[in-house]
Amino acid sequence: MSDLNHEIKALIIDSLNLEDLTPDDIDSEAPLFVDGLGLDSIDALELGVALQKRYGLTLSAESEETRRHFASISSLAAFVEASRTK
Repeated sequence: MSDLNHEIKALIIDSLNLEDLTPDDIDSEAPLFVDGLGLDSIDALELGVALQKRYGLTLSAESEETRRHFASISSLAAFVEASRTK
């Protein structure tokens, strides 16, 4: 597992108070919403704020692109990595 994937998993667990999970419990390819991790829209807002604070990302809640980035841990990690190289 890449360090960034692990870091994002830990951020999700911490920011959403998912104390019964460990980073190893979260599949990097599984959906974050509905199926998979089962997050909801409130979780998305909290996670978005945490990602903005941690990585300095700019996110738009209405953007279809942002929704694609939030599809899985892997897609979030790719977005963070791409944002770091800009």
